[in-house]
Amino acid sequence: MPKRASSTWAKMRSDPRNLLLDTHVWIWLVRGETRISEPILETIFEAAGARTLFVSVMSIWEVSLLASKGRLVLNRPCLEWVDVALVRSGTELALLTAEIAVECNGLPGQFHNDPADRIITATARIEGLTVVTRDRQILDYATQGYVSALAC
Repeated sequence: MPKRASSTWAKMRSDPRNLLLDTHVWIWLVRGETRISEPILETIFEAAGARTLFVSVMSIWEVSLLASKGRLVLNRPCLEWVDVALVRSGTELALLTAEIAVECNGLPGQFHNDPADRIITATARIEGLTVVTRDRQILDYATQGYVSALAC
């Protein structure tokens, strides 16, 4: 069962619209790509309208890394793209806290070593959010009961 923190976000846990977009889902959403299923897209739009749609600061790091390596082409400078993307997608920024930084290195069960996925997963656990992802490893981890996730 996911750990519940005393933060405001964790208190919203009972509402299934408290979502944390995985990096690839956030990019797809901003670009208007059709890779996200219609029911999940509707859930994302509901969360955005309720201001309960989040993206981890780690996703910004991933976008920057991908852009710097030429694996993601942005239509404007990276920081400007991020600022526009946050507004356009209706996402709030989930910051990296000391609690999340510690949690990502102590995740229960078996989880892979990708630092971005570990921080995103720890963020969801600590803040009581549901990760929206297509990442099989995060989805498998959710089936073990350690985090809440929706397959997109």
